[in-house]
Amino acid sequence: MTRSRRAVLRSSAGALSLGVLAGCLSEPDGEGGDADEGYAAFFTLADWTEQVVGDELAIENPIETGEMGHGWEPPVDLQREITESAFFVYLDSPEFAWAQDVAADLESEDVELIDALEAVEGQLIPMDRETDEDRDPVEEYDDDPTAVEVAEFELYDGRTGEEVAYWHDDHWHGGVPDVPLDGQITIEGVFEDAEGRVLPLGEDEPFALEAKVPDGADADAIEIEPQGDRVEFHGLEEGRTMVVFELVADGEVVWDTSADNLSVAVVEDSDDEESTEFADPHVWVDPVLAQEMVEAIAAELGEIDPDNAELYEENAADYAERMDEVHQGFEEVAENASREVAVLAGHQSFGYLEERYDFEIRTPVGVSPDAVESSEDVSELIEVIEDEDIDTILYDPFETPDPDEDVPQMVEVLLDETDATDAEPVTPAEGTTEEWNEQGYGWAEQLEEITIPSLAKALGAE
Repeated sequence: MTRSRRAVLRSSAGALSLGVLAGCLSEPDGEGGDADEGYAAFFTLADWTEQVVGDELAIENPIETGEMGHGWEPPVDLQREITESAFFVYLDSPEFAWAQDVAADLESEDVELIDALEAVEGQLIPMDRETDEDRDPVEEYDDDPTAVEVAEFELYDGRTGEEVAYWHDDHWHGGVPDVPLDGQITIEGVFEDAEGRVLPLGEDEPFALEAKVPDGADADAIEIEPQGDRVEFHGLEEGRTMVVFELVADGEVVWDTSADNLSVAVVEDSDDEESTEFADPHVWVDPVLAQEMVEAIAAELGEIDPDNAELYEENAADYAERMDEVHQGFEEVAENASREVAVLAGHQSFGYLEERYDFEIRTPVGVSPDAVESSEDVSELIEVIEDEDIDTILYDPFETPDPDEDVPQMVEVLLDETDATDAEPVTPAEGTTEEWNEQGYGWAEQLEEITIPSLAKALGAE
């Protein structure tokens, strides 16, 4: 996602364009029926947008049944069809290069561009992110959390996994990256106690990471949202303020950095292009971040069609409750899992689930669907299956010629070479199949009926 490209695209959504589109969308009987139609770049975005607009607008998904949006090549007449519509919902990511190209070519057209990825830009995971094993917390912390003695404290950029600051004695070394105005960054914390144990952080763990603006500092510059094991900083006003990080146990602050407040700047143009351009685009699989994306889509549509803005907001709020049910389903799998590792015979589409729910999905290749596994990759996967005593192999139906019938060849290899006995499908809801269409599966149903049960089986959480 390049800032220069976004700046160009946003210029096409000026007041004149918005006025024209709002007029068209508010007059169902007006001229040009295509003005009541919008396009979405792939299945999930189309499903989400339909949930938001209800019966007010028609939403088109150009991706054929049985295919996914990654690496897709559009037909020659698609851009013309999108030009005749009111808006185009897409992800400004190189992994959807065809959608980026179409959006760039639409800059001079009266088509509103809605980049759903922009809503969660500060929370994207880089494709090549690696986490140091030394950051893994202890599985059980039996001591009194309120009596903990912190020996070390480190901050990590949630986008890159890189250490950005550490606490030494009573002062900081390093600092927090700039927070983009009207954007956000995520900061992860790692605490180590006097015995060298990494403290478990999270909503259901003994400890939580929080932060605050101290008295006397500018409280209007940023909004702080603690997430248990990380903190989100949202940029509200340009400027600089101070923050204090806190370690919380049982609702009580047991340690903080008030001895040396850390400076945080909110800037209009932050230098984060490199980290976002090469980010894992599969963010839509995370039901928590997905709610933010749907809310952003509804807000953008409300600007285009102000007469129905309240309806879109209400629909998005109702759908958020449905998405939260999916979130609870993944949480139950994580809580009941008897193993922490599963194996997926395909490219990595579930990194955001790993981050959110603290399990691991091992794959022979990375994020790109075009990557080809090596014999060394396969050998390492076989070793994982044997070491973890895994009996169920996961696979993505879209990595087969016939998603309704076939399994990838890699599945057959792993079943032949290991003691694993079963294979189950999982889907990142990037596309749909004939069978799922017949069953009326949208994004929520795909995850609930396909991915969650298969993950439960693979992780021993049935």
